[in-house]
Amino acid sequence: MSMSYVLLAIAVAILIGCAVWAGGRRRKALEAWAAAHGLAFHPGRDRRFDSRFGSFGCLKRGHSRCAYHIAEGRWGERQVMAFDYRYVTGSGKNQQTHTFSSVILESNVPLQQLRIRSETVFDRVGEFFGVDDIDFESAAFSRAFHVQAQSKRWAYDVLHQRTMEFLLASPRFSIEFDERNAIAWREHRFDVEAFEAAIGVLEGILERLPEYVIRREREGKELK
Repeated sequence: MSMSYVLLAIAVAILIGCAVWAGGRRRKALEAWAAAHGLAFHPGRDRRFDSRFGSFGCLKRGHSRCAYHIAEGRWGERQVMAFDYRYVTGSGKNQQTHTFSSVILESNVPLQQLRIRSETVFDRVGEFFGVDDIDFESAAFSRAFHVQAQSKRWAYDVLHQRTMEFLLASPRFSIEFDERNAIAWREHRFDVEAFEAAIGVLEGILERLPEYVIRREREGKELK
């Protein structure tokens, strides 16, 4: 074996060792954070996680999907799950593994589908070709966020002036509602502080739901 192969093998071993060390350090930090907040911590992989929350698009990407480093329990009056997520795209030499972090917060009120994320230059190009999102009276909010919903009325009800101001002043996450939960994520793994920030953003949106919306959604759910 030539010296170059030996050096390459040593470099690979060092990289693997550093990754294992960093992974263990992250697990311990998240476990300590979960314990401090009275949350149960499950470091192992849950490969059926996407089937539990199948309406969230970020959890349906690629293949070989799994959640891990899962912290779950009560956060105030709501159930919370904070976790890392992994999925794979492509195959063979083109295979790529993706990881990100996310928080799911249970709502005490029935919800409707809603997606909120930061506006990008590609969204502005899409608008030119007629692919548009929902615009709001706040020009600053419409420039900052891309919003989609099956019901514009629902989007306007949720994203009223106080909530728009709250989101403009908050850390940025991609956010989505299903019928009972809200999820916040970014395209990379969180640090511990970002998990709490994500929970705070979701709480802020849900706590600002107008009373007439809460009453209407609860009554509508009872009638179904």
